[in-house]
Formats: sequence, C-alpha cells, structure tokens
Amino acid sequence: MKIKILALILILFSSLSFAQTKLADKFFDNFGYVKAIELYEKVVEKGKADAHVLTRLGDAYYNNSNSEKAAYWYEKALNEYKNIDAEYIYKYIQSLRSIGNYKEADVWFKKLSEAQQGDSRLKGYNPDDVDIFDKLTSKNEDLVVTIQNLPFNSENSDFGSFVHDSTLYFASARGDAKKVYNWNKEPFLDIFQIEVKTDKETDSISYGSPSQISGEKLNTIYHEASVAITNDGKTMYFTRDNINNRNRLKYDKEGTTHLKIYKATLAGKEWANVVELPFNDDVFSTGHPSLSADNKTLYFVSDRDGGIGQTDIYAVAINDDGSFEEPINLGDKINTEGREMFPFVAKDSTFYFSSDGHLNLGLLDIFKSNILKEDSPSEPENIGAPFNSGYDDFAYFINSETEKGYFSSNRPDGKGGDDIYSFDVTECNQQITGTAMEHRTEIILADVTVQLIDETGKIIAEVVTTEDGTYTFDVECDKTYTVLGTKPDYKEDQKNITSTTENKKIHKVDLVLKPLILDSQIIINPIFFDFDRDNIRTDAQYELENIVDVLRKHPEMIIRIESHTDSRGRDKYNLKLSDERAKSTREYIISRGIDANRIISAIGYGETRLLNKCSNGVKCSEEEHQVNRRSYFYIVDKDK
Repeated sequence: MKIKILALILILFSSLSFAQTKLADKFFDNFGYVKAIELYEKVVEKGKADAHVLTRLGDAYYNNSNSEKAAYWYEKALNEYKNIDAEYIYKYIQSLRSIGNYKEADVWFKKLSEAQQGDSRLKGYNPDDVDIFDKLTSKNEDLVVTIQNLPFNSENSDFGSFVHDSTLYFASARGDAKKVYNWNKEPFLDIFQIEVKTDKETDSISYGSPSQISGEKLNTIYHEASVAITNDGKTMYFTRDNINNRNRLKYDKEGTTHLKIYKATLAGKEWANVVELPFNDDVFSTGHPSLSADNKTLYFVSDRDGGIGQTDIYAVAINDDGSFEEPINLGDKINTEGREMFPFVAKDSTFYFSSDGHLNLGLLDIFKSNILKEDSPSEPENIGAPFNSGYDDFAYFINSETEKGYFSSNRPDGKGGDDIYSFDVTECNQQITGTAMEHRTEIILADVTVQLIDETGKIIAEVVTTEDGTYTFDVECDKTYTVLGTKPDYKEDQKNITSTTENKKIHKVDLVLKPLILDSQIIINPIFFDFDRDNIRTDAQYELENIVDVLRKHPEMIIRIESHTDSRGRDKYNLKLSDERAKSTREYIISRGIDANRIISAIGYGETRLLNKCSNGVKCSEEEHQVNRRSYFYIVDKDK
C-alpha cells in the first residue's frame, strides 16, 4: 500500500512539474521571461529539469542580458546532457565572453567549430589569436573618446537616439507602471523628445526636460520606439507593436504579437497621419527603421522567412511618389546566423549596426561597414571599447561632421535597464611644452637637453631648448611621461605628466634647474649618513654624482671638502665622526675616476661651526639640528 501511495505521489509531482513546464513555455513563447524563469526554476527545485528546461532558463536570462545566470544554466545543460543543439553552445560562448571568461569561451568555440562548420558566425576569429579580445577592449591611442551617461536616463529602459533640429528622440519605459511588459516587467515603451542645447563657446551640451513626443495617435498603450526622421523633418518612421484599429494587440496563429514599422507626417508642430508600411506582416516582425543619407533608402530589421539568421537587416528603395520597392536582404557581408539589429547610416554613408553574430565581446556589439561606399566592401569592423562591452551595446547614432553622438547599453553602473550614453570623439593631438629656467633667478636657460621618457624608462624623444628656453614634444593620449632637463653645471629637473584630455591639448611643464656652481662652491642637496656611521649611502651617492659631473666637466678644477655635525653627542666624537665622513666622501669621488690630487683636503669640523643657536644644552627641533649636518664642496683657486 505504501509503495502504491509513493508511486501516486511521484506521478502527481511528475504531472505538476510537466504542467509547470508547459506553463513556463507559454510565458517564454510570449516573451514573458521573468515569469518563465520563476516557473522553470521551480521545476529545477523539484529535481525534474531536463535539457529543455535548462536551456530555456539559459535563454530567458540571455534574452534579459543576465550573462552570469545564462552561462550557469547553459553550462549545466551542456554538462548534463549530450546532443545539445549547437545554438546553445554559441549562446554559452557569448555569455562567457560577456562576463570576460575568454579562455573558457575559446574552449567551447573550438567545439562549436567542429560541430557547426559553415556557420558564418565562426569566420574572422581564430581561437589561437590570444590578443584579439585585448585589442577590442583596449583604447585607440589615436583617438580620445569621452562617454557620459546622460542625466535624463530613468530607472527603467531608455534607448535609441535620433537627433534632428536640436531635438533628441528616444524610447523610454518611464511610463505608466500599472501596465507592464512581461519580457522584463517594465512599462511599455513610448517615444520621448528632449531639447539639445549646445554652448558654442565651450562646445558643451546640456539637455532640457524630456516629454512624450507630440502627436495624439503616435504613442499608444503598447510599444513605440526606434525613430528615423527625413532630412526635411516632415516624415518620421518608427517601430510599434502590431495593433488593430481599436488599439488592441493583433496576434499570429501561435499567439505572438510582432513588430511593424509605421510612418507619420508633421502637421504644424505635431505628428499625425500615422500609416503602416506595406512590407509589414502579421506573421513576422519588422522594425528599427533607418534612412540613407539621401533619404532614398530605408533600412530595417526583420525575422521574415528567407533570411540568413535570427534577425537580418534589409533595404527597401523609396520612390519619388513615396511608394516602396521590394525589400532586399543586405546579404552575408552584414547578416549572420545570429542577430543583426539597429542599423544606422551616418551622413558620410558609413553603415553602423549591432550584432551578436560577428566577432564580439559578448551579446550585442556595435559594428561599422563600408558596404554603402565600396563596390567590394570589406568585412564589418567591431568598433571596440569604450563603445562595446560584454553587455548589449546598440542603437549607435553619430554626426560624422562633429564626431559626436549617442549609443545605448545595459552595461553595469547605469541608471536603468538600458541607458543612453553620449560620446565625443577627438583626435589625439597632445603636446607637452614648457620653458627651462634657473632656480630662484628665473633666468631663461637655453641649450638645456630635454628628454621625454615613457613609463618603461625608455627615452623616446630628445630636444634642446631654443634661445628663449622653450621645448615641445608631441605625445600620445592618456599616457604618463617623465620630462627630464639637464645642462652642464646644473642640477637636473624632472617632472611627471599624464597626457589626459580633459579640456587640454597642450600640457605646460616648466623645468627649473638649480646651478651646481654658485660663487666658490659646488651646491648639491644635503648628503646623509646613517646614525653613527661614515659609509656613503645610496641616496648620498646619487647626490655626489653631481660633484663628479662638475669635476669631469672642468678638468682643471680643484676642490676641498668640509663635513659638519650637529651638537648632539660628545664634541670630540663628533669631530672624529665628521672627519671620517669627509674622507669617505673624498674616497667615493676618487672611486668614480677623479684624480685624488684634485681634492686638496677633506676635513671634518664636528660641531665647531654651527650655523644656528643649537649648541650643547640648547633645546632644538630636528629640523634645526639638520641645518648643522652638512657638507661643503669649495672650489679652490689653484694659483693660491
């Protein structure tokens, strides 16, 4: 009897798990990924997860750009079950790249290459090229890119930028929270606009307050996004959910609502006359419109039959009367077995788009192509960091005349799900320049040798200051350099400078050199000895090299050395110690190749020649005592 009851319980749990999986599938198929995740994970908790449940969990997290969780579930599926579809291997690779685990991604890439030969997503990448991802994530040394998360981003998704006549148009889910989209549990998207203000004097940009786009029938209770406006500002193309005349969603036979492209015209100051474009359909999606520079071609994204991958980019010619030719797939130079999305054509006809099928850092990356410029276009180029990251990077917009623009990303540390980022690209025209002068007198010094030294210590450039004491180096951006100035009979000066580009193209670095010969002395920084010792420390040797240099420069010069102590300690001992230090100093200079006859004497005077009040029994600070611990190097008149 107990066995029968147990069997019934197992059957009941099995039935419940099956029903829960079916319900989760229903939410998944209708893009309700948040609810689907909850239900699938309940099945996992009951120990009833199969390959279908595990890969669906991976997909649900993948589609919501949670790469860490997606990688976890894909890995679990691939390790526990054989014959997993190769598409899940690719998504696992993408998830691993997204979280920066390129090594493990390469292992699985090799497996995918064996399992799915001929997949266009495999071309252009050699797993043995270990530097490829370093190249994509490193800075372009010839350009400086300034990126800013825009102040009007909300806690929900904001993405897709198009600027026309000082107005920025974008999509946002900052609307009514009472009605949410099951995909990510955020409100449905609407089109917003915001004034863009440019200060011509400072070249800085500020923004007004965002508001829904004007036009009574433009925004509905469902999705609107992805704007493209003609050059004359009179026609707008945008993406919307497939809805009927009563503003209700229309579904295909499987219960899925697809996207369509609509057109609106400007009537006064409002958008009106919203009409659906003729190449839409109820059984596939069409969206993300973008216009060519001359407005004679409309580019868009679709998952219609006959494409190459999951979503492809198409082009359709616009006739003079406003009608459309048949859409044409842009082909395998652009489209892959993956997702190609968010096309944009700059004024110079450079074609930009996002893809997870071409070589990327994980999820969607932004690419550029010369397909509209050349008869034999090259392969699309990943534009790399900082535009691309391991997350979704898309909806690129650039003014090719100013090199300013926008892109969208769900990278960490943003304000919402997707955020809009502005960028400003400038060439790296950086200079380090300055003047060499004498310490204290500020007399201009000509004939100073100035060296530019990189972070590794390599001298990469050397110049001599002009008659007015100036020098100039052209340098790369965002690097740290050492500028070293030397002149015979002067103590060198060096300055460190990082060539940042924060409102600077010229970095002024003045060099101040101290004269080593002043009156009848060779002046160097104090040389120090360890307590109660007379050995020459490394830092003292460093300073004494200035004495060596002067003596080599002036082979007839003769000097005498004096060494002094402070008053602490016994007088007789200090006299002896200072004398030993003077002689140690002399021996070091001789060891550097200076003839002993050129040092006429090296004598210690102990505390007999104090420079201040700090004699025996007088309380003084360490700084005051330090004044009395000194060495002098006097130039001797050899005739006397």
